[in-house]
Amino acid sequence: MPHQLPLEQLPPLRTGLRLSEQLADALAAGIREGQLPPGARLPTESALVARFGVSRAVVREALSRLKTLGLVASRQGAGAFVAQPAAPAPSLALAPDGSMAAVIQMVEVRRALEAESAALAAARRSAGDLRRIRAALAAVDRDVARGGDGVEADVAFHAAIAHAAGNPYLLATLGYLNRFLLDATRVTRANEATRAELGQQVRDEHAAIVAAIDAGDALAARLAGARHMVGAAERIGRADAGFWRRRGQALAEHLRQELAAHAAQGVDHTG
Repeated sequence: MPHQLPLEQLPPLRTGLRLSEQLADALAAGIREGQLPPGARLPTESALVARFGVSRAVVREALSRLKTLGLVASRQGAGAFVAQPAAPAPSLALAPDGSMAAVIQMVEVRRALEAESAALAAARRSAGDLRRIRAALAAVDRDVARGGDGVEADVAFHAAIAHAAGNPYLLATLGYLNRFLLDATRVTRANEATRAELGQQVRDEHAAIVAAIDAGDALAARLAGARHMVGAAERIGRADAGFWRRRGQALAEHLRQELAAHAAQGVDHTG
C-alpha cells in the first residue's frame, strides 16, 4: 500500500501571505516529519487544488520551490516524489540575534560563493551555459514585471551561473543553502521593491555579472559578483525602520527561525 500524505491534517492556508509559499511550507513539514518517506508519491495536482482551494499555478509554484530545496523530484509521466535524502551535512550552527543581522550574515556567505562562482563561470562557460544564464536573467525581469517578487527566479539565475562554473561541490553547496537563500533573497528583494532606484541597481549588477561572464573575464566577473552581494548588504543596511516593522521583519524572523531550528537539529562542528 503506497504511503499517502494525510491532506486533512495539513493546516488551511491563510490570507495575507503568498499561497505558494504556504503550500510549499505545509508539504515540506509533512515530508520532514516523516508523513511521507523518501520515494513516496506526493498527492496529485488535482488533490492539492481541491484540498486548499488554490489554482494549479499555485500548486506548481509550490512544487517548484520544494524541488529547489531538494525535497521533491519529478518523474516523467509519473508525478512528484519525495527525494532521497542527501548525505548528512554539517550544521550551520547559526543563531543570529537580530533579523537584519540574519539577512546580512547570509549575504556575506553568498558574497564568497557568488564571486568565485561568477569567476569560474567566466573561465569555463559554454555557449549553452551562457544562453541558460541569459534566459534565467530574463526570467527574473519577467517575474518582477508581472508583479512577482522574482525570488525563485533570482536564485535560479545564480544557480545557472554556478552550473556554468563546472564545479559540482560549489553547485551542491549552493543547493544545500537554497532553503536559506530563498528567505534571505525574499527579504532583500522586498526591500528593493520599495524604491525604483534600488531595483535598477540590482538589474545593473546582474547585467555586469553576465557581461563579464560573456567576455570570459574571470577577474571582472569575480568583482561583479562580489559587488552585487556588497550592494545587497548595503541596501538592507539602508532600509528604513518602517520596512522592518512591516514585511521585512516578518520575513527575516522566518529566516532566523529556520537557521536556529536547523542548527538545533544538527551537530555543531565549529568547536
